[in-house]
Amino acid sequence: MERLIRLAYETDLYHFVQWFIIYSFLGWLVESIYMSICNRKLTNRGFAFSPFCPIYAVGALSVYAILKPLSGNWLLLYLAGAVLATTLEYVTALVMQHFFGAVWWDYRDKPFNYRGVICLESTIAWGFYTVFMFAFLHRFVQTAARSYPVSAGSFLAGTVILIYGIDFAMHLFWARHGSRPPENLEHIRGKWKL
Repeated sequence: MERLIRLAYETDLYHFVQWFIIYSFLGWLVESIYMSICNRKLTNRGFAFSPFCPIYAVGALSVYAILKPLSGNWLLLYLAGAVLATTLEYVTALVMQHFFGAVWWDYRDKPFNYRGVICLESTIAWGFYTVFMFAFLHRFVQTAARSYPVSAGSFLAGTVILIYGIDFAMHLFWARHGSRPPENLEHIRGKWKL
């Protein structure tokens, strides 16, 4: 695992985990702020109660590793980022449909959408997000991960993994068994199929 991380990201496992936590938090923060503005009320866009959306970390770090060879070519990076992130979004929708019987976003009101899970607007945005990540965001995440001592980062990672693991397991159980769904999962009731 460590060797693969070094090869793909040119870093060690410790820093990779820190990046994952930071991207998960930033994804939750941006999504929650955006949806709070759209809904005109505070909205937790995470799957669980914890302030993390690991799917954003998976997406960001996957796109970073795969597209790193294109980092000098902004146009190609934009196009490849748009296609790759849209593909990841679609695969995530398929996985969610399989495990939960629902997808937790809906683009059916957007023009040029496919089954409500991907749309042209998001595809265009993913390209810009990819360029932004390579131009600025990843350097910020790297700097943030180096800004605190390894001992604090190790404690942070262990604590976050433990808390999120328990939180995720509880929410996964509730979502799969339909028992006592928390408020932020009520929209599962409006299920629709791909």
